[in-house]
Amino acid sequence: MSKARILYVSQEIQPFCPETIISRISRHLPQGAHEKDKEIRVFMPRYGKINERRHQLHEVIRLSGMNLIIDDTDHPLIIKVASIPSARMQVYFIDNEEFFKRKAYVTQEDGEMFEDADERSMFFVRGVLETVKKLGWVPDVIHSHGWMSAPLGMYVKEVYKNDAHFSNSKLVYSIYEDGFEGVLNENFSKKLVQDGVSEAAAEIVKEPTFVNLNKLAVHYSDAVIVNGENIDSELRTFVDNSDSVSITCDNEDNIVAEATTLYDTILEGKPALVEE
Repeated sequence: MSKARILYVSQEIQPFCPETIISRISRHLPQGAHEKDKEIRVFMPRYGKINERRHQLHEVIRLSGMNLIIDDTDHPLIIKVASIPSARMQVYFIDNEEFFKRKAYVTQEDGEMFEDADERSMFFVRGVLETVKKLGWVPDVIHSHGWMSAPLGMYVKEVYKNDAHFSNSKLVYSIYEDGFEGVLNENFSKKLVQDGVSEAAAEIVKEPTFVNLNKLAVHYSDAVIVNGENIDSELRTFVDNSDSVSITCDNEDNIVAEATTLYDTILEGKPALVEE
């Protein structure tokens, strides 16, 4: 039997970003999956705060050069790559001068959201999907981490629904407590519709709050991993009432075992192991 192919898409990964629960899990889970005989690819944004010289990032010319249209504007897609030597793991970086050159990570230094945070998210997830296609690598599971990756499942099921490359991919989304206050750009849902998403699909983020972005991701997921006990109660209820397989992981030390078992469950079509 061939190895299961797991695509990891995260908004932040150690050691390229500061330590958070998302960056820790996004660093150790792919390595653990690889050690459990899974074939992996890992993607994140190339934030301007990342020291390219220290981490030895370099551009992958054969994957770069594509343009993605976001809100009627062309944005060049640049792909870079770096290794985490201690993990024998490569990380691909989605880069663009306009969206990711600024000296910041997910948010501004004061914690405020960027005005174009919605477009950064759209560019990121589309950049991942287009690059994976260019690699000629067909994922069995796509596992997304963090709200910036939340629209990915919708793109797979809506915009790429007729693309054989992702037609059999199972979608897993990890929910975290780390979020943001307020809303993204009020035109986010309209931009998604311009990008090929149906109006009905975009309706859930007509008010693009952190909770609604996570609801969007859950809606399109085959499985959901809830990390932590302090998840918003409205979001927790939405997960419980969804058709997705869901597990709660309160201990990071168990994430590799629990996540890889979940992958096997949804790939083998076993009965859902829904928590009581």
